[in-house]
Amino acid sequence: METHLFFAIFCAWICLSVPLEFCIAADSIRMDQSISHGETLVSSGQSFELGFFSPGSSKNRYLGIWYKNTPQTVVWVANRNNPIADSYGVLTIINNGALVLLNQSKSVIWSPNLSRVPENPVARLLETGNLVLRDSSNESSESYIWQSFDDPSDTMLPGMKVGWNLKTGLQQKLTSWRSADDPSLGDFSYRIDINVLPYVVLGVGSSKKVRSRPWNGLEFNGVLVLDYLVYKAVFVNNDDEVYTLCESNNNKIISRLTLNHSGFLQRLVSTKGSSEWDELYSIPSEFCENYGHCGANGICRIGKARICECLPGFTPNSQKEWDMFNTSSGCTRRRPLDCQSEEGFVKVTGVKLPDLIDSHVINSVSLRECEVSCLNDCSCTAYAYSKAYAYSNPNGNGGCLMWSGDLIDIRELTSEKHAEDIYIRMHTSELGLNTYQKKKLVIILVISTFSGILTLGLAVWFLFQKKRTMGADQESKENLELPLFDLPTIATSKLELFLVAWIWTMP
Repeated sequence: METHLFFAIFCAWICLSVPLEFCIAADSIRMDQSISHGETLVSSGQSFELGFFSPGSSKNRYLGIWYKNTPQTVVWVANRNNPIADSYGVLTIINNGALVLLNQSKSVIWSPNLSRVPENPVARLLETGNLVLRDSSNESSESYIWQSFDDPSDTMLPGMKVGWNLKTGLQQKLTSWRSADDPSLGDFSYRIDINVLPYVVLGVGSSKKVRSRPWNGLEFNGVLVLDYLVYKAVFVNNDDEVYTLCESNNNKIISRLTLNHSGFLQRLVSTKGSSEWDELYSIPSEFCENYGHCGANGICRIGKARICECLPGFTPNSQKEWDMFNTSSGCTRRRPLDCQSEEGFVKVTGVKLPDLIDSHVINSVSLRECEVSCLNDCSCTAYAYSKAYAYSNPNGNGGCLMWSGDLIDIRELTSEKHAEDIYIRMHTSELGLNTYQKKKLVIILVISTFSGILTLGLAVWFLFQKKRTMGADQESKENLELPLFDLPTIATSKLELFLVAWIWTMP
């Protein structure tokens, strides 16, 4: 018993006699300090750890960050494309203030690009999983010279941005690993594209695999990215930055978004202290989420037996291919637009709007002005209107999105409250009666109804007058005869027929 007590007192004396970082795992290194094989930095709350690791069956060494409770869950890798072939590697801050990773021959394997040279640099692993380089005299996030959150790997942690710094041109995006054993840059990426309007893209190489609908001032939609009790999605779009991030809503649950090497974007959650992860969702989760699944000018309807259909006024480019469920060739117009004949629009409701290829936005216009603008532009093939597209319109008008050329990646969104409508330009032969004919028909129906009521009224009035002036015998006799109409009634009927004929022959 006395031996145990002596040992406890001795350990306490040691911790009081030497710097704190030697009694507990340190979370930072300073000038001329380093960590090497077998040594780590641990964040202040014991959530994250930084050190050297070898993924899967690989013998290569990498510098990375992982959850301390689940070391196999690596969230960031420094030297992704330049591994260390042996067990010798050192992370240090050299005399010029740079953070560097050295191999056995003292060659620089990895070093981040710095916006400026720190005077008294310190590299610290934060409790958020963010490795930052800053001046030791200033701990504010604005003073960070570099941070790993600006150079993501395959995992998005709470507080990490995916998007663009419009002032510096810095793009923050997730990139998958090459394989489970190789963290080098893979084929898949999760990013924000800012063509015309911002939207989220899950890409493969330079192509798109999944695309959200463009940001409309309220939200993205078109892919399964929902707010849950464990996190909240945030989107910022201003003159300096365009980005999305997630914030934690529950301190007892940790959440991460990971783009795996197979190209699936997974939202994973775990309780603190647990080594198990559960999947909330994975993208893509259905065929209609795949980019352009039904080809150009097609629409994907997940509830139908055949999920791909051509838009109104279109027909398959290759009916033979469509019969074999190969819809990649898309659809073509039954009758091309010529901008000479009378044309109108078919409204398709509740959809994810098409990709913003060959499109532009007109702000602060009404729905009618949006339609007229499209009709007056011979290249315009469709338009959509939303008040959310205008971010500050005192007159209450919204924004007009106009497309030229083919319409790609439209899908039906039956369950989303902010699904939108698109108006597709058509030749009059695809619309049935044209606009003027419909107006004429309405006028004819109104005049016919009015004239009929007037004729009936005059007939009733005429019979009533005759009954008052004739005797009972005459009245009984007249009841056996057919009713006769006087000259005013006949004249009214002739006027009705003349007006109908004149309106129908109007140009």
